[in-house]
Amino acid sequence: MSFPWLSLALGLPILGAVVVAALPKGGRAALPKVVALCFSLATLAVVAVVAVGFDVGGPRFQFTEDHEWIQVVGAHYALGVDGIGLTLLLLTVVIVPVVMLASWYDGEQGRWSVNSFFAWTLALEGIAIGAFAATDVFLFYMLFEAILLPAYFLIGGFGGARRSYAAMKFLIFSLFGGLLMLGSVVGLYAVSASSSTGPTYLLSQLSQVHIGTVTERWLFVGFFVAFAIKAPLVPLHSWLPDAADEATPGTIVLMVSILDKIGTFGMLRYCLQLFPDASRWATPVVIVLAVLSILYGALAAIGERSMMRLIAYTSVSHFGFIVLGIFVLNTYGQSGATLYMFNHGLSTAALFLIAGYLIRRRGSRLIPDYGGVEKVAPVLAGMFLVAGLATLSLPGLGPFVSEFMVLVGAFSNAWWWGAAAVLAIVLAALYILLMYQRMMTGPTRPEVAGMSDLNVREIAAMAPLLVLLVVLGFFPKPLTAIINPAVADTLQQVGVHDPSPVVPAQAGATAKETHQ
Repeated sequence: MSFPWLSLALGLPILGAVVVAALPKGGRAALPKVVALCFSLATLAVVAVVAVGFDVGGPRFQFTEDHEWIQVVGAHYALGVDGIGLTLLLLTVVIVPVVMLASWYDGEQGRWSVNSFFAWTLALEGIAIGAFAATDVFLFYMLFEAILLPAYFLIGGFGGARRSYAAMKFLIFSLFGGLLMLGSVVGLYAVSASSSTGPTYLLSQLSQVHIGTVTERWLFVGFFVAFAIKAPLVPLHSWLPDAADEATPGTIVLMVSILDKIGTFGMLRYCLQLFPDASRWATPVVIVLAVLSILYGALAAIGERSMMRLIAYTSVSHFGFIVLGIFVLNTYGQSGATLYMFNHGLSTAALFLIAGYLIRRRGSRLIPDYGGVEKVAPVLAGMFLVAGLATLSLPGLGPFVSEFMVLVGAFSNAWWWGAAAVLAIVLAALYILLMYQRMMTGPTRPEVAGMSDLNVREIAAMAPLLVLLVVLGFFPKPLTAIINPAVADTLQQVGVHDPSPVVPAQAGATAKETHQ
């Protein structure tokens, strides 16, 4: 299509951020909130148009745009979406208006104005859309680094007493990864400049450039470490629990549901496609790190007293599942990992936001400070239970399908990886149900006796997430239909294929004799 839908989707939130920042500032003013919500809903409508117009049987990248940007280095303003990118665009535009509605008063509790909170939220949305749609490595890198700015100010400007420490820790980790990635980006320029294509950063051209074995491995490491910090993958994860404990609930949802997905998306889009041989070489180590993340995150969650840190550690475990699905290098694993990114974004957002509702009412993040909440706030407790069950991948809710696909992919690769990952399912049931039992059941503590239930605005914010979790639990086909072709192209680029079913010779002979 000739109309630049992706540029519009990228530009609307950025324009909205400028408009909201320029509006009059004042205390509890509703105008910047309403304007920001309208811009986020308009962006949702634009991406919906892209989703409806996406041809599953068509070329891999659609709605493409390509304009020369910085000629001397071969950089282009190039956008396009495949099924993987479109899935994450949809996640982004669903999460942002939900966060705005759920965080209606969160921006009033920071060192800056309400306008700043909602303007930075829109800016993060626009940059994330650009990152998921970029088909030029240099453009992607610029957006990958630019998203640190709104994230840093959202963490450091709004939240708990140690928010400045959490924001700085996040920034240091991210800048370290960004510097490593910059080295690899420069290396790609040098490699492409000496090839027949000439200097280029276009993904379509770079994927055809021959890179020497040693060089490819070093370039892969630079990209992978940057993505592993974003993901976050053990042992590069420690910034996340601190950010979760200090940032506002809305901010940490933006971080975990959107920003962190850029890391796992980057592994699929750039690590595998640009460095296929190095990806296969690194697979055993990456799978070990993924399984370590799965188990470590689950075990750490069991021992947590802060509900926000507990949910953060569950995300460390779930990102381990996503990375495992990506690097088992088969269709089940990668399709499941992409679907997991979407479902994890929904379930974790729901859990964080409901935890935020509890903290706003009680004033404490500690699990032992609650008890018997279901008696005084049954709607809140019910939604908390559904979100928790989705997080532990209960059958009938969206994450179950994606986790099951990742496990099938893991068992297809090697049974011991699948067996180790299955253990985390038991641990997930333990940390979620124990948290629910301690907070929601039993005698009602005097401090929560007067707690109010969810109001209409809070229910409206949660409803889309819970409805999508149920619908995708029973009918994931709308997403898997657009994901699978992109995954097939990625595996072809890496040079691997799904293992063929093995029929034992004796069984085959028996069947033949029976037929005769």
